[in-house]
Formats: sequence, structure tokens, C-alpha cells
Amino acid sequence: MKGYLVLEDGSVWEGNAFGAAGKQIGEVVFNTSMTGYQEVLTDPSYCGQIVVMTYPLIGNYGINDDDFQSAKPALRGFIVKEWAQEPSNWRSRQCVNSYLEEQGVFALADIDTRALTRKIRSHGALKGIMVSGQEEINVPALLEELANSPSLTEQCLVEEVTAKEKFTLAGDGPRVVVMDFGAKQSILSSLHERGCEVVVVPATATAEEIKALEPDAIMLSNGPGDPTAVPYAIETVRQLIGYKPLFAICLGHQILALASGAKSYKLPFGHRGGNQPVKDLSTGRIYITSQNHGYVIDGDTLPEHVEISHINMNDNSLEGIRFKNVPAFSVQYHPEAGPGPGDCNMLFDQFMELIEEHSERKA
Repeated sequence: MKGYLVLEDGSVWEGNAFGAAGKQIGEVVFNTSMTGYQEVLTDPSYCGQIVVMTYPLIGNYGINDDDFQSAKPALRGFIVKEWAQEPSNWRSRQCVNSYLEEQGVFALADIDTRALTRKIRSHGALKGIMVSGQEEINVPALLEELANSPSLTEQCLVEEVTAKEKFTLAGDGPRVVVMDFGAKQSILSSLHERGCEVVVVPATATAEEIKALEPDAIMLSNGPGDPTAVPYAIETVRQLIGYKPLFAICLGHQILALASGAKSYKLPFGHRGGNQPVKDLSTGRIYITSQNHGYVIDGDTLPEHVEISHINMNDNSLEGIRFKNVPAFSVQYHPEAGPGPGDCNMLFDQFMELIEEHSERKA
């Protein structure tokens, strides 16, 4: 059946619909990863967005039981050039179409994703509305609906994807409390694989509630949307800085920086994919990283006791910070990958060393 994407600039993109049928609004962004579509589909950071995959063939290895990053997709829609109807992989349990239909995700194929990506790169991320199951559409009515819909900055998307209540992954090592702003499974697994007792708390958890858990360290997770949309989390983190060793990723990194007094701003079209070069300023080494964000921190607004640790080699945007006076650091990219390269997974080992160095439970 036919499907359409109408952008706020008035352009109309006609394709063939698959997955679920209906109508959905979101911010249209693109991801440059060649593989890892299952992880992209289930990454909570895409909540509120319609994701365009730049790699032309999606679905060729199906959907498996191991690569989910959350229990269900949070993105608003999925757009590809071509979807493989007959996947071939020994781990595959179902095709992408049946998975998206089962999960209620709208998808479009046979779209010129190259041209759509070029438009986003030229004009920045645009709001769009996806419609499927209709032979014809009323474009003026859809544009009016788009104009009256809230922008990404006007939505608190974290509340849609955060844990509803505290839960624990048992471990014999240090107790790490994870503030869940939309945490990927790979982050929790990276901590648990290192023996940590991982206690996941909702984004609304207060500093007092977190301290009552007697953690050895605190992790701030990734998540969707504008970091200024969660002022309660910024205030909580402000009270936790210096309390215990702290490591933050993506949205967590932005929240940590805002809690220190810095400011954030929105990128034109964001960084999303598994091939972003980042330079570690302490060593001069360049890493290829996995990224998914539309906002960054303005390095010029950082306080004196916080230094820039990493920068993006494509646009020189800030990719990491380190506190000089307390055991806290963060990165804008995803060291846990899922999908993408695991070149920076050693940051979790550095976090473990920081915890050991400041541990009050040494034998």
C-alpha cells in the first residue's frame, strides 16, 4: 500500500508503506550506520523522531533475540530505500516488516533516502508527518496539523522512556546507580559484565533517594530530546556532583554539563551513526565512535573547574568533559556502541578504576 512523508517545508515523499498503518508526527533525522538497524529501532534516544537510514538495504539479516536495546521501539517512524522481505541470518527470528507491524511502528520504503538526507543536511532537521494506508492525502491539512504540533524542544520525551520503577541487576562488585533517561541495554550490560551491582532508577529520582541506596558510583544514561526539558534531573545531578564517582553518556553528559553551569544548543541535523571521528585531547588519539544526538554543549560556557576532554573532528563540537576538582567525567558519544564500533569501551574500565580509587569499601 502507498505511504507518504510530508515535511514542514511542503515537500511530499511518496513510497510504499510497511510495518504498521496509520499516521504519525516526528522530527525527521538520518542515521549513517551500515548495520545495526535493530539497535537503532530500539534505542530510546530516538523517541519523538522519524529515522531515515542512509544505507540503501535494510532488513537483510532480520530481527534476532540478542540485539535489542530496549523492550520496544520508541521512535515515531522508520524510512528506508529498500527493505529485505526475505532475511538470511542464522540468528534471525523474524523479518523487519513483521516486527514493525507487531510493535506498531510506521515505515516507508522506496523513498529516495539520498535526496531526503541531502535536504536534511541543507535545511536541518525538519518536522514531518507519515501517513500510510491511503491512496491520496490532503497536503494542506497535513501541513496545518504539522504546524500545530509541538517541536522536539517542547516535549519532555524522557518521561516516555524512563523506567517506571527501580530495578536491580545483581552483582558482587561496586553498586552503580544508573539514572535512567532512556538507557540502552548495552550501557547496563557494560556495567554488569564488569561485576557491578546495577541499580536503575527513574529519571525523576531525587538526590536523597539515590543517596539512600548507598551507591559506590553514579551513571547518567543516554536519552531523547532537549536536555533543558528535564530541569528536575539537572537539579538532582547538581546535588550529586562530587558525592561519588560519576560517569555520564550522551543526554546524561549534557545534563551533567548543564548542572555545572554550562549551556547547550541544537545542532542543525545532529550526529547519528557509527562512524564519527572523535579526538581525545589528553592523548591526541582519534577514535571512531557511535553517536546519536541532536544537542551539544557550548564549550565556551563551561566553568573553570571543568575541562574539555574530547572534540568531534568533523565540526569541532564538544564530545567530552572532565571535572578537575571531583571524580566526574562524561562523553557525548556512545562508548558502549550498540550499534557501532566498541573502540571506546575502555571508558567503562576507567570508570571502574575511578570507583576503586574512591571506594570506601576497600578491604
